[in-house]
Amino acid sequence: MLKLLKFGAVFLLLLSSCSFVSSQDEDEDEAEVEDEEDFEESVEESAPTTMSYETPKVTGSVNFAEPFDTPEALKGWKISEAKKDGVDDAISKYNGRWEVTKPIQTLLDGDLGLLLKDKARHNAISVEVPKPFEFDGKPFVMQYEVNFQDGIECGGGYVKLLSNTKDLNLRTFNDRTQYTIMFGPDKCGEDYKLHFIFQHKNPITGKYEEKHAKKTTSDLKGPYTDKGFHLYTLVVSPDNSFQIYIDQKEVNSGSLLEDMTPAVNPPKEIEDKDDKKPEDWDEREKIADPDATKPDDWDEEAPAKIPDPDAEMPEGWLEDEPLYVDDPDAERPEDWDDDMDGEWEPPKVENPKCSEAPGCGTWEPPSIANPEYKGKWRAPMIANPAYKGIWKPRKIPNPEFFEDLEPYKMTPIGAIGLELWSMSSDIMFDNFIITDDKAVADDYASQTWKLKKAVRARNEPGVVQTIMDAPTERPWLWAVYVAVVALPLILFYICCCRGGKADESDPKKTDEPTPDDPHDSDKEEDDKEEAEEEDSKEQSGSQDDEPAAGGDAAKSPSKEDLEDEDEDEEEEPVTGKTENRRSPRRRARKSD
Repeated sequence: MLKLLKFGAVFLLLLSSCSFVSSQDEDEDEAEVEDEEDFEESVEESAPTTMSYETPKVTGSVNFAEPFDTPEALKGWKISEAKKDGVDDAISKYNGRWEVTKPIQTLLDGDLGLLLKDKARHNAISVEVPKPFEFDGKPFVMQYEVNFQDGIECGGGYVKLLSNTKDLNLRTFNDRTQYTIMFGPDKCGEDYKLHFIFQHKNPITGKYEEKHAKKTTSDLKGPYTDKGFHLYTLVVSPDNSFQIYIDQKEVNSGSLLEDMTPAVNPPKEIEDKDDKKPEDWDEREKIADPDATKPDDWDEEAPAKIPDPDAEMPEGWLEDEPLYVDDPDAERPEDWDDDMDGEWEPPKVENPKCSEAPGCGTWEPPSIANPEYKGKWRAPMIANPAYKGIWKPRKIPNPEFFEDLEPYKMTPIGAIGLELWSMSSDIMFDNFIITDDKAVADDYASQTWKLKKAVRARNEPGVVQTIMDAPTERPWLWAVYVAVVALPLILFYICCCRGGKADESDPKKTDEPTPDDPHDSDKEEDDKEEAEEEDSKEQSGSQDDEPAAGGDAAKSPSKEDLEDEDEDEEEEPVTGKTENRRSPRRRARKSD
């Protein structure tokens, strides 16, 4: 029974782990806020396989919004005519094709998006922001959707928010065009990234330097592999804080002053590059004791191993027999030519005599550690009295030091650009919005991305199909599935198929009547007789109180009679057939 319970516990553990893995991706996609869950439930109750698309309505202050309602929306965007610097002329052109079209998986009837059609090409397209965003004390909110419809091998879906400068020309947009913020997903191999980079202007030199946000610890793999639309949101606040969201779930946050690399503000002091370590500077913490001398009995020439002087050659060792002998069955080839091939020699085989003996050939005693070995003598180490520590150049004031306590105040944004190289095609972008209020962006998403997510959730396969599809990305799950299926069969076999007949070799495991066990001890027989004797006494007492009909013939034998009969029993020879033995009480009852 205990084994059965253990099997059951293991089975339940495997089943629960399988269910957890199959539902993990779904749990990652769920938003943490309760109002979003309520929204999805209300939509799913009435959502068909698709829904009709309606142009999202913008509420509040918006600097830019592009839902790509019609194919004509592409006319407002400009495809770059520039060439990429530093690459071969054959591939330097930005010749990737763009199209406003419907996605591969239609979730909202009539919904369109901006499609990057080609892989292994340079792609660049941009559009002006009608109302350039000024970092003048209001939060900056950028939000858009990306769908890697064919998965992604190596490439990105990030956006460049181009700086609003006088020389901004969208027709010549390339990788060197000045941008204020770069934001969005990027992947190559197994390196999943979510960029947030902003260019900070050095107030002393006037040059711009890229500042990269710390890497998120969240799992970013799902949006790259599930071939669905995902919502990317960036919020930069006047207090220099930033938050990054995927599908309205925060995946990264920090401070522009503390969580960017390299740091916005340089150090106040730097090492003096002209400073040099003094010649007498001693960095050795320990030195060999100069006063130590090698002991006179220290033998540096003694070997580490020596032959074992107590070893003896095993009895039967064949010193005169070689390990290998000529093959007696070998024959000289008929076409062998001594002049061309040299003198023929038969191949060697193991000496058969050696297989029957402890060994053959010259015997050598085994080596053992030399008790006299000490190795090369070295003086012991002592503290260095001249030690001064590890030398470092002295610190001097940083001539390029500045302190910018408001890195939030970035260069104004005048355009949105997509400048990408990808080894995957059919990357779709949709529903760009720039605003100064996250609530406005959230409302915009509720009319677009949330509807797609709800319809897709409604169309997703059930639990069984999800479990069957899970090993596609996690092949090791097949082992779990086999165990989950095999364990119930094993348990069924143990419980139901191995009952069989009771072991006939042990008469105690059956209810069938059996003869007296010939191996019962005399003590057991005596115990039975004493119990029957007590019963007889009780019956005798009751008969004295109420004499039965029949007179003396109905009386039980007396104690003296029983003792006499016991003596007779002891004198009887043992026949070895216990089935014929009877106690005196049994014989007395039989005579009665």
